[in-house]
Amino acid sequence: MHNKVYRLALAAIAGATLLTAAPAYADGNVQCKSGPVKNWKPIAKMKKKVWMEGWELLKLQVEGDCYEVYARNESGQSIEAFFHPVTLEKLLVYRRGSEIYRSPTFPE
Repeated sequence: MHNKVYRLALAAIAGATLLTAAPAYADGNVQCKSGPVKNWKPIAKMKKKVWMEGWELLKLQVEGDCYEVYARNESGQSIEAFFHPVTLEKLLVYRRGSEIYRSPTFPE
């Protein structure tokens, strides 16, 4: 009986771990090294930058120390992009989880 309870407890712990583990996204390691938030450009300027890219903005948020943008490009494809919040430089762009753009100044 004790062995069954032990196995059940282990299975419950393993199951709980799987349910609480965060999914691995392509953006899991994106770091902009942008410094204090007080130096960041306003969200309104980021929205204008997205518009200047020719994209339709779907969602804009802060992810870690970067601006993360969900948008549709000129072809209507869904993309995810990361911008440096101080310079508004486009750093990375993903489509369907695959990297399609990397700034030459952004490290591998």
